[in-house]
Amino acid sequence: MIVLSSILAGLGCESDPGPSGASLTENGRGNEASSSLDTTNQAVDPETAVPNGDETMTEAPNTSNAQTEYNKLTQAETAILLYKHTEPPNNSAEYTVLMDPGTYICKRCNSPLYRSDDKFHSHCGWPSFDDEIDGAVHREPDADGFRVEIVCNNCGGHLGHVFEGEGLTARNTRHCVNGLSMKFIPEGKELPPVIRPGARERGDADLPELPRGDSLFRSFQ
Repeated sequence: MIVLSSILAGLGCESDPGPSGASLTENGRGNEASSSLDTTNQAVDPETAVPNGDETMTEAPNTSNAQTEYNKLTQAETAILLYKHTEPPNNSAEYTVLMDPGTYICKRCNSPLYRSDDKFHSHCGWPSFDDEIDGAVHREPDADGFRVEIVCNNCGGHLGHVFEGEGLTARNTRHCVNGLSMKFIPEGKELPPVIRPGARERGDADLPELPRGDSLFRSFQ
């Protein structure tokens, strides 16, 4: 297993306050004093510098069927979708506040995940939905032992976590999703074809390595 170094100094994450003044974090708990990512004036080590996110890296292709080769991912998207990291709150601010009609698909395999009709403002710093497209999202126990992880049911890419009982919507459910794990397709635009894998499970040997220092994000756990 490769060791991923963290570039976030704090253990917590800061979120936008809700209408009542309370705030939610990606772990579903209130956060009174926490740190956020600010790399504007930090010194850069050229040996461990994080790329600007525009570079792409390709996963090792599935040689058994060329049609199952997934989309190219940036290093930040790879850290999230394949290594289960969490982007900082408000990192994908455009998707967090976007309420235009359309469909959110998996960045890795194009599988439709969520509809805009099920999106709501949770003021937690991440895109939030109270329902998924039927059969699109798989739930499984998180490695931390208390949260529920959500992954793409088609390719197994990490999306985020789901929380219940917060009373934020009538469905009483919040899918807290990393914006970098999704792509928004506006209503009326044709959805790209879904890339079907041979199997959802993938071993560590199939994962591309991140260059040194490119863990990009640490999970807020």
